[in-house]
Formats: sequence, C-alpha cells, structure tokens
Amino acid sequence: MFRLVTLNLNGIRSAVNKGFIPFAEGLSADCMGVQEIKAQLADIEGRFDTVAGMTGHFHCAEKKGYSGVGLYSRKAPTQVITGIGNEEFDAEGRYIEMRFDTPQRKLSVISCYFPSGSSGEHRQQAKFRFLALMAPHLIQLKAEREFILVGDVNIAHKEIDLKNWKSNQKNSGFLPEERAWMTHALEQIGLVDVFRTLNPHPEQYTWWSNRGQAWAKNVGWRLDYHLATPMIAATAKSEHIYLKERFSDHAPLVIDYDFTL
Repeated sequence: MFRLVTLNLNGIRSAVNKGFIPFAEGLSADCMGVQEIKAQLADIEGRFDTVAGMTGHFHCAEKKGYSGVGLYSRKAPTQVITGIGNEEFDAEGRYIEMRFDTPQRKLSVISCYFPSGSSGEHRQQAKFRFLALMAPHLIQLKAEREFILVGDVNIAHKEIDLKNWKSNQKNSGFLPEERAWMTHALEQIGLVDVFRTLNPHPEQYTWWSNRGQAWAKNVGWRLDYHLATPMIAATAKSEHIYLKERFSDHAPLVIDYDFTL
C-alpha cells in the first residue's frame, strides 16, 4: 500500500505550531506533498527537512514568505525536478517532482501549487498563464511516464465542489475558464480526479475561508487534488479528508493506493 497525502500548509512554521508534525507522525504516510510553505531553504534545513521519517525536497519561492512547495518521501527518489522550465513561475516555487524509476516502471509524484487569482485581475491573468503552461507539460509527462500530481489547484471543478456555487460563478476558483481547464485535463489529457472516483458525495471540501463562520458551517471549496494517470488511479483504494485538527485553512487529503514504490 502506498499512502500519499497533500496539504497546503499556509506557512510551514505556522502549521508546525498547530501540530502538523505529530499529525504526520501518526499518519504512516509513504509520501506527502505540501504547498505554500512560505519559507526558504535556510528556514527548513535542520528543522523541517525530515518529517515523520520522510526526507523532504523543496522548491522555494525567491520572494520570502511566499508560495513554495515540498515533497516528503520515505523512499529515496531516483531523481528530483524543481520547476517547469518557466522563469515567471519557477521564481514562485510552484512545482517539484520526484521520480521513482525502475526497469519495470517510470513513476513520478508531483507537488504543485497553482496560483490563486483571488487578489485581483493581475494575479488572475498569471493564473491563466500558468494553466496554459501546465496543460502541454502534463500532456508531455503523461506520454513518458505514470504520475500522480497532488496539490492545491485553486479550482473547484463542478457545482458539487463548493458550497455556494451560484454566487461564486464570477469569482476566481470557479470561473468558467478555470473549470474548462480542469475538464480538459480530465477528458482530453486523460487524467483522473482520484478523490472523485472514490467519493461522489457532496460537501467534501478541503478549504474554508477564514472569514465569517465558513469552517463552523462547512461553507467550503474542494481545491486540493490527486490528479493521476489512469493506470495509477485505478489502484486507488480509499480516501480521507482529515478534519479532526486544523493546521491551516486547508485540510489534508489522504489517498491509499494499492502499489508500492
């Protein structure tokens, strides 16, 4: 069994202060993708570079206190790739890929943090640029290897994926263009929204606004995903959104797959 977790930390130091380390230690994960670490390598080394017996690799943003992603793994990867080869977004620390290659299989696990467009039109346009880059990147990757991309995609795909879909149709995260990108990723590129194959039920959210009583009233959005190639997705056995404790404004998404690295 391969247990893979994704969590937007909204600051690794903040999440650690809220109990992230004991949570990870009790989870028995094989691999964990984290996003929005908001830290530099100097902040991480010797403190957060190993968690729950898993060794971390990171892609930090150049700007301090901003973005950044990481991947922790119990097994050492055969290769680590940071960035997608684009200057604008690689400077923001949005993509890290671990490759676990054997003569029998080429497999990647990716932690990715898609931009948010909620702060204004400038960032929304950046988000569209990122989506335009990611589609051909994923097509090329899928042609070469199996993969699971985990992370905060910052898109609620369908009406079932957020509480108040009617009032959010003109808001970033549920715009028609963003939803169309996700449909294209699933239907044309051929990726699988693994969580949805296991759990078709409503009110399954991974993010809640800090405004109002969003968490208490479960007024949430499903923004965090496991997007996998079909062969790997077919091995998924169980899913779990961890709601017992809160380490950030996102919840950990845990999926167990029936294979081993």
